[in-house]
Amino acid sequence: MTLVYRAPMRSRSDDIDPQLAVERALSLGLCGFGEDRDAQRLARRVQRFAEAPDGSLVWTRDADGLFWLGRLEGPYFYDAGGEGVDLVHVRPCRWRDSPVTESRAPGAVVATFGRGGRNFQQTHDPTVGEESMRIWSMRD
Repeated sequence: MTLVYRAPMRSRSDDIDPQLAVERALSLGLCGFGEDRDAQRLARRVQRFAEAPDGSLVWTRDADGLFWLGRLEGPYFYDAGGEGVDLVHVRPCRWRDSPVTESRAPGAVVATFGRGGRNFQQTHDPTVGEESMRIWSMRD
């Protein structure tokens, strides 16, 4: 079974343009999130993120509303280079070369982003793994 996660890659600070983190992640092959004022909550988030299995699929969305599908490919690390865009808790991620429109993205993925939020979280839907793998396997 393929695990699928929502990775908004948005800062908890509204002062930081969320598109900058997405652009950094896509260009450097990363997936992740930023800091949190609540140290205990951050520690739990980092632990869940670090424990997500390699090969898990992740979805993010850019400022234009396009969805990007990636695959986790390595261990967690702290990336101080991402401080300016608040994307410092990261893992290597291979992203598809082209985005997916909302009409082609799995409904469960669209719904999780529609609810808002800024957390990395697993998408618990019985069909999202198969639907995401089908998109992952398509040529760009």
